[in-house]
Amino acid sequence: MKVVILAGGLGTRISEESHLKPKPMITVGEQPILWHIMKYYSHFGFHDFVICCGYKGYVIKEYFADYYLHCSDVTFDFSQENKMVIHENVAEPWRVTLVDTGRYAQTGARIKRIRRYVGDETFMLTYGDGVSSVDLRALLERHRNTGAAATLTAIQPGGRFGVLEVDPSGERIISFREKSKEDGGWINGGFMVMEPEVFQYLSEDDSCVLEQAPLETLAKDGKLGIYKHYGYWQCMDTQRDRYFLESHWNNGSAPWKVW
Repeated sequence: MKVVILAGGLGTRISEESHLKPKPMITVGEQPILWHIMKYYSHFGFHDFVICCGYKGYVIKEYFADYYLHCSDVTFDFSQENKMVIHENVAEPWRVTLVDTGRYAQTGARIKRIRRYVGDETFMLTYGDGVSSVDLRALLERHRNTGAAATLTAIQPGGRFGVLEVDPSGERIISFREKSKEDGGWINGGFMVMEPEVFQYLSEDDSCVLEQAPLETLAKDGKLGIYKHYGYWQCMDTQRDRYFLESHWNNGSAPWKVW
C-alpha cells in the first residue's frame, strides 16, 4: 500500500527555516521531520511512498539522491581507477516517488495530481510536518470495517483548530469546520486512509483544498470515516513546535520513535 505525503507547502509560519528549505526538510535531531514520518510508517510495514513536492522540491529530491551515500561508509579512490567503493550502509526498505505537484497548489490539487502513481488502490495519506503514536494498523482496520471512502484520524489538541462533528454511531463524520474557536472538539490530525473514489471529489485546480469542499462533501455524503486517537500527536507549525519535538528526541522520550 502506498503512503502519500504532502510536502509542497510554503511553511510560512516557520519562515525562519522554510526560507531555505521546504518545511518537511526541517530537522528534528539530525534528520528531517519527513524522515521521522517515513520511519514511522515503515515500522508498520508501509514502505512505498509518494511525496507531493512543491516549494523547493529540489531539496527533497537531492536529499534522497544522496541518502544512500550519506548513510554508508565509503572509499573514494582517486589514485588509479578514480572509483568509489561502498563498504557498509544502512539501507531502508523504501521505494520513494517524488512528484512535482506545483509550487502554489493546495492540498487537494496535489493529491489529484499524483493519481497515476497511486492507481486504483487504497492508499495512506498524511502531512509532511507532524508525528504521532497513531496505531496505523488499527487505523487501516477501522477504515476497512466501516467501508468509508476516506477515514481520517481525529485528535483533541485544544480549541485553536477546526472541529469535526461525529454522528451518534461514532463511525461517520457529518460536518467538517476549519478554524473554529470551539474548545474540546475533535480535529483532523492527518494520518488518513483513502479509497480511489476520493479522486472524484478533487480537482487539479491549484485552489482545491482537501480540507474544505472535498472533505465537507464526503462528510455530507456519509463517506468520511473517523478513527479517534487519544495518544501522542504533534505538528510542527512553528519554531516553538520544532524545539518541543527536538527536546523529546534529544531526551530519548520521542513517542513516535518505535523503530
